[in-house]
Order: sequence, then structure tokens, then C-alpha cells
Amino acid sequence: MSDMETSSNDAVEIDPAEAARLTFLRRLVTVLTVVMIGGFLVLIALLVTRFPTSGDTSRVSFDLPEVIDLPDGVAPLAFTRGPDWVAITTEVEILIYDATTGALRQRVGIE
Repeated sequence: MSDMETSSNDAVEIDPAEAARLTFLRRLVTVLTVVMIGGFLVLIALLVTRFPTSGDTSRVSFDLPEVIDLPDGVAPLAFTRGPDWVAITTEVEILIYDATTGALRQRVGIE
């Protein structure tokens, strides 16, 4: 063997301060990995428990009236649904209708 080659039996000397830093880094990586896995599991648990179930009766029904008659020349811009009303926003006013019958309840002007 030449002077440049090392055999596999040669021991590598590590400074005690360097060994302490390597031990610290190894423990830090391990702790951070455990924290990351724990956070991921908490995130999954929150997503699973926060989604509503199919038997949830507290949700609002989105049944709409068959027909909503808008005044002539009015084009709808936006739609909003409340518990017992439907609001349609136009360029000049907000039209509030009854959700079950489709009858006009109120007109609110937009300034």
C-alpha cells in the first residue's frame, strides 16, 4: 500500500468536542422528526374530526324556490342564501325573496 491509501482497519480519531456536536445534532434531528410526525398526526386527526358526518342535521338546507321572478331589465350579479330567505344582488339594489315561496320580501337600494 502507498502512503496515500488507508486500509479499512485504520481507526478514525474524532475530537471529543466534535463528537459532542455530532451527538447533539443527531438528537436534534430525532426530536424534530418526532415533532413533525406528531404534528402531522394532529393535523390529520383535526381534519377527520372536523368534517361533518352524513347524519348531521344542523346544516342549512339549500332547497331553492322553483322560480324567482326578477323585475324587467334587471340582471343578477350575486346570490346569497339565508335560513328562510334568498337575496339577489343587482347593479342598483338587493332583492330579498322568501326561500320557500319565492315571493319578494324586501328591496334594499345600493348607493
